[in-house]
Amino acid sequence: MKWFKGSGPSRQLVYAETGSFPRASKALPDSNTDFTIHISDTRPEDAGTYRCVKFRKVAGGEEELSSGPGTVVSVSARPSAPSVSGPPSRAEPGAPVSFNCTSEGFSPRDITVTWFKNGDKLEAPQPQVLPEHENVSYSVSSTVGLSLSAGDARSQLTCQLEHSALPAPLRGTYSLNRTLRVPPQLRVDPKPDGPIPVNTLVTFTCHAEGFYPSNVSLSWLQNGNETRLGKSSHLAENADGRYTLQSSLEVNATEQMDQSNFICQVVHDSQPPINISKSLRVSQPNAESGKDSNGPGALSHDERTIYIAVAVVCAVLVVLVIAVVYLVRIRQRKGKSSPSARLHEPEKSPSAAAQDSDPNNLTYADLNFDKQQRQSVRRLVEMSPPSEYASIQPAKPAASNDNLTYADLDMVHLSKAPKRPAPRPEEVTSEYASVQIQRK
Repeated sequence: MKWFKGSGPSRQLVYAETGSFPRASKALPDSNTDFTIHISDTRPEDAGTYRCVKFRKVAGGEEELSSGPGTVVSVSARPSAPSVSGPPSRAEPGAPVSFNCTSEGFSPRDITVTWFKNGDKLEAPQPQVLPEHENVSYSVSSTVGLSLSAGDARSQLTCQLEHSALPAPLRGTYSLNRTLRVPPQLRVDPKPDGPIPVNTLVTFTCHAEGFYPSNVSLSWLQNGNETRLGKSSHLAENADGRYTLQSSLEVNATEQMDQSNFICQVVHDSQPPINISKSLRVSQPNAESGKDSNGPGALSHDERTIYIAVAVVCAVLVVLVIAVVYLVRIRQRKGKSSPSARLHEPEKSPSAAAQDSDPNNLTYADLNFDKQQRQSVRRLVEMSPPSEYASIQPAKPAASNDNLTYADLDMVHLSKAPKRPAPRPEEVTSEYASVQIQRK
């Protein structure tokens, strides 16, 4: 007697009195009429139709004599705990994402799969149960599509299985924060676009808000160069599970800092950095208009320096011109206070005329110049062609006369010719003149 599972040429030998069958044994080993067997460690693949077949020995082997109608065995196996998996990388809000739920080792084939998000049922296509043929254990796979939202940091996805071998449904859960990525929203305070008064301490604050997950780094750049002067606050968790971080940077609004560009740079979850920039405009008070010098049409620092230099040079030139005019007027006044007159000498003798024809001879009168004036006159006489001068030095005014007569002009004729070796002194001629001026 032998036991087979299935029929036909592909039937499977389950038990025989000879051979090794670890999981099958004869219930009554000493009986020749009862061939009941026990199968231990029942498995889903043990399901099928079993037949007891009688053989007889013949020359060279055995011959099948008869077979029973068959006993149908069904195995009820519980499905394994459902496993829920998500995409291989994180996704941002609004992107479609697929999740998968799998289970195996159950029998019979019929099974129900239901999806929930935060307790709310989701629409999902029919699950796929494999294999299609009977009498083996089965596996199931179910997929659901979902669009994430920014508030899903604390949301859960649930896959529920219902089967005849289960006393209660089995559930598998998946936290959406394993898939969600929410980039930070950046803003920089203060917001006013107007210029900042010079030498004012300004604090720029960068806010990175509503991001998930929490791994983030924040840094400051000034004109493209990283600065380590920023001070970051502690990471704060919001009510919806997202996070907020802020950093402050203090800047002294000097003239050199005008038009400087400050960038708040944030690197979140190993993604490319995102930036927000803020320009610093420094104002300078305008004494004439009282308006901001950095307004429309304002001059740059270099232009203002050039204009200031030109103004200083112009002012110096004006002062020099005024000084020259003043000195000229002073000299003119002095010239009026000391009248001079060109004297016409009487006709000279032929000898004197011959002497005057000498270019080295000069005739001049120097009667009332002070010491400094006399030196200047002498220098003028030495550099000029033959000239004649007369200077009037008034005496005490007369008591009753309106006209005054002054004499003693003592016009001295000197010779500029080189000294002769003669022992006698140089020739000197003297002429006298009288000049009348009207009394004032």
